Amino acid sequence: MNTTLTDPPEDTQSYHEDLPGDSYDAPPHGGPHDQGAAAGFRSMPHNLDAEKALLGALLVNNRAYEQVAEFLKPEHFAVEQHAKVYQAAEKLIDHGQIADPVTLKRFFENENSLSEIGGPAYLTDLAASAVTVINAREYGRIVYDLYLRRELINLGEDVVNGAYGGDVDETATDQIERAEQALYDLATSGNYEGGFQDFKSSVVAAINSAELAHKRDGGLSGVATDFIDMDALLGGLHASDLVILAGRPSMGKTALATNIAFNVAWNYSRTQGSEGAVVGFFSLEMSAEQLASRILSEQAEIGSDRIRKGMLENEEFTKLVNASTTLHNIPLFIDDTPALTVSALRTRARRLKRRHNLGLIVIDYLQLVSGSSTSRSDGRVQEVSEITRGLKTLAKELEVPVLALSQLSRTVEQRDPPRPQLADLRESGSIEQDADVVMFIYREEYYMERKKPSRRADEDDGKLVERLERWEGALQDIHQVAEVIVAKQRHGPIGNVPMHFNGAFTRFGNLSKDHPYRQRFHGED
Repeated sequence: MNTTLTDPPEDTQSYHEDLPGDSYDAPPHGGPHDQGAAAGFRSMPHNLDAEKALLGALLVNNRAYEQVAEFLKPEHFAVEQHAKVYQAAEKLIDHGQIADPVTLKRFFENENSLSEIGGPAYLTDLAASAVTVINAREYGRIVYDLYLRRELINLGEDVVNGAYGGDVDETATDQIERAEQALYDLATSGNYEGGFQDFKSSVVAAINSAELAHKRDGGLSGVATDFIDMDALLGGLHASDLVILAGRPSMGKTALATNIAFNVAWNYSRTQGSEGAVVGFFSLEMSAEQLASRILSEQAEIGSDRIRKGMLENEEFTKLVNASTTLHNIPLFIDDTPALTVSALRTRARRLKRRHNLGLIVIDYLQLVSGSSTSRSDGRVQEVSEITRGLKTLAKELEVPVLALSQLSRTVEQRDPPRPQLADLRESGSIEQDADVVMFIYREEYYMERKKPSRRADEDDGKLVERLERWEGALQDIHQVAEVIVAKQRHGPIGNVPMHFNGAFTRFGNLSKDHPYRQRFHGED
């Protein structure tokens, strides 16, 4: 937001006598601003000397533009005339031309706006205020920092006015989340801390990651899921990665995500933090109580249906209580708020990272996350694009893996066999593009159970029995077996992971090495 504080300042003495690096443009003691302050008036943060010195450096040597172009924009200047000069210089330099008082004079004459920036004399005055190219970036940072301060003041006023008024349907929590989103957007716009790093630093980081993998059993550099074949193919869940786990209903997406979350959190509590990670589980579909019941069912090996209906023997209930006592201290945090927005999810994850050193985020599931009101009005595809970009940004910002569940379209079931593919992802373009890893759950047993032979017309009992026996034999071969299809992996190979699945306890596990199903993929004996 550009703020016009004054006409083109022919004389800056009335504004500031201190160094340009000062954060606020306060006059010497006893000046006119002190009298205003006494009356309760405060001017917006600005530093005219820093703006003039930066523009002067740019006009004397256009290489100064290279130092600030990445983060500094015209609207970051406090004085509108300075913003116009910078914008004009930006246009000339971007077109390969020289920007100096002579070319800018011609530019503004063609635009009929020379008088708006104080005339040719002011351009010459700016050039006389030049600093060296070496200092240009530091002066640019001062200008940008003061712009952020002005925006914070404006944002604060909006928050105050919103709290006093606001729509009837808007709660205080909604206002807080909108303010947090505005703060995040402000913090990440034009950030000058990024940019290139030398290759040596990148190589050192890669070696450190390889060393970590070398020291671990199994050679994992990421967070271990405790599923041997999955960890072998993925190398664990890696920091900054967005991992999509997709499947049709009843395939076991939530069960597998819950198993992974529990294993990771359990390892963290068991090893005092040397392995595993603190887990944040955003359950947009199930309540925290339902999710906890699933985990209890898995660990106590008691059917979740029997727990829900209260059909437990005394011994089983005692077993359930003992399992719950064991699970009390695992660092698994559940947020079951429905229809969370990306901004709210980001805020809560950042808070958990700060308080408990969050190491893994699980989201069940992606299609239940809400985008901003703007993206919702642009259509579902744009909304999902915003959500997946936001989750990938969150993974990079917090340097943790984000495991997000996703639904598949019905087209997968029109195939035979109905093995999922990348094209089956709902709004697949953005999900497939932003994800580092895409995995599908496929349980052949689920579909085979629904193919039980029925008597055909004019079929005798012998033929029917024969077909039933073949069906039962095929079903037995795939009983309690699941398959995780890794269809995309940005940093490694794709492949299939055979797994054991116990539907009674909604629990996944490692498939024994001698299981016939493994031979489909590994050819193991």
